[in-house]
Amino acid sequence: MQARTLTVLLCIAAIGTITGCGRKSDLITPYQAQVEAQKAAEKDGQPAQPAPEQPANDKRFILDGLID
Repeated sequence: MQARTLTVLLCIAAIGTITGCGRKSDLITPYQAQVEAQKAAEKDGQPAQPAPEQPANDKRFILDGLID
């Protein structure tokens, strides 16, 4: 019985630790990340990457409502 209680408490602690991980900020698209990286490279005087192409249409995925 004590082993089961200990196992449950360790699982709860592990879940709590994992849910606390991560970065809390707005989600950015790969296009936006490329644009920001290009601006940072220009600012730092590094060679710039080729200009990213903006995607034509962004198709919605069924789970997008969870992160919006």
